[in-house]
Amino acid sequence: MRLLVSGGGTGGHIYPALALIERLQQVEPDTEVLYVGTTRGLENKIVPDAGIKLETMHMQGFKRSLSLENFKTIYLFLNSVHHAKKIINDFKPDVVLGTGGYVSGAVLYAAAKKHIPTVIHEQNSVVGVTNKFLSRYVDQIAIAFDDARSQFPSEKVTMTGNPRAQQVAAQENSDFSWTSYGLSDDLPTLMVFGGSQGAPKINQTVVEAIPEFNKRDYQVVFATGQKRYDNVKKLLAGVKVGDNVKVVPYIKDMPAKMPKVAALVSRAGATTIAEVTALGVPTIMIPSPYVTANHQVKNAQALVHNNAGLMITEDKLDARSLLVQADKIMEDTDLRQQMAAAAKKMGRPDAADRLIKVLHKAIDEH
Repeated sequence: MRLLVSGGGTGGHIYPALALIERLQQVEPDTEVLYVGTTRGLENKIVPDAGIKLETMHMQGFKRSLSLENFKTIYLFLNSVHHAKKIINDFKPDVVLGTGGYVSGAVLYAAAKKHIPTVIHEQNSVVGVTNKFLSRYVDQIAIAFDDARSQFPSEKVTMTGNPRAQQVAAQENSDFSWTSYGLSDDLPTLMVFGGSQGAPKINQTVVEAIPEFNKRDYQVVFATGQKRYDNVKKLLAGVKVGDNVKVVPYIKDMPAKMPKVAALVSRAGATTIAEVTALGVPTIMIPSPYVTANHQVKNAQALVHNNAGLMITEDKLDARSLLVQADKIMEDTDLRQQMAAAAKKMGRPDAADRLIKVLHKAIDEH
């Protein structure tokens, strides 16, 4: 298969695409892939590091207020559609996959106009602006949350889940040991992770909770985010950090460590939810209030309604509310096992395989 993939800006658009590509290259080794992203997005580092060829285009999003910048956005979009058609002519893909972000809008629109089979993948429960725009032009639509189904033309929709789930599920029997962090493999581990950039309110709250975490019979791994680590170190000046608490800037190779986590405190991004449901990890979600249409709250509610997670909105987050919810899960083995089973029931550990079938369907029916 010759696959052209476009998705950019954030890890939430990029990591599902990379997970899909990895699986496709396993099952169809002669697959050729070209990734099209933006000049400024995270894909500029992540995609080449994964050994995938990358082409970039200059794009920007619409301002929500009336702004002259929106004329520039329209100009860049039309210019990018023209650029995308040239890329498509050169690469000659069998199918084009969009995973979100402004760049995928131009690429998938160009592909549809050239009558190339097209598929979009929506990771969230609230559909993004780009995918909503593209839904009338593309051949197939893959979703990861049932709530997204009603926001698309029903005849095009297939539930696949998020390909990242399959990538993580493959490491379920990881041999990682917490001793490499100076912790014990015999104690249940609570991981706190506010995303790769870190989350200031979560970081501040955990720092305030550390004197109490020190007294617990479970252990805590607290990832501050690379950019926030020095600031957290300053906040911790004069605070005793117990032997059962480890503060780190970032957690590398998260899929290998997640199976060894008893519970997670995190944002409610689509990638995180795909991971915790694939592995069956009880999660305390603190949705980011800084995302479009508050979609992380809707993502989190899907877990809460299935008794697979708990939610604290950021305006209610403080040391006490975090400790109450953490203790509730970490000090009750039965509850933890029930939540883990409920999370796993929601998981789609074959999500990448399902999406590959949708790609073939788009090709076969075109």
